[in-house]
Amino acid sequence: MALIIRSSAIHAAGCYTTAPIKKGTRVVEYTGPRITKDEADEKYQNSPTTYLFGIGDGSYVIDGHGTAMFINHSCDPNCETDEINGRVWIRAIRDIAAGEELTYDYCLYDGEDEEAPCNCGAANCRKTMYSQEEIRKRRRSNLRTNRGPRK
Repeated sequence: MALIIRSSAIHAAGCYTTAPIKKGTRVVEYTGPRITKDEADEKYQNSPTTYLFGIGDGSYVIDGHGTAMFINHSCDPNCETDEINGRVWIRAIRDIAAGEELTYDYCLYDGEDEEAPCNCGAANCRKTMYSQEEIRKRRRSNLRTNRGPRK
């Protein structure tokens, strides 16, 4: 696949295709060492930027190295991820034109109290990289916290 890394309006650097990609194509594998979530939390505790990808039940992550780590989040993505036999593939969910930035929805599901603002600029942007499920969970938690003690 003809992919390049260059400046992105979404976040610092992004991954772009130099050739058209057909819907359904496996574009690139998300590669890197596999470490436990606890190891990743310790390794990156003071780092504002990580390239971690949760796999399986989320107790392990891929510590991203390579082209795929530069694929940015979008609320209106042109790719999605598929985990197949412990490997993570980025797959086109629509035809992608040459020169387009590759994106997928990160669907973040943890991060304690940290914010995860989205800068994708899509018309349907939800203003966060957290998944819809995580957003609902956080709203429910905030409602319970803001209600005070029950009588």
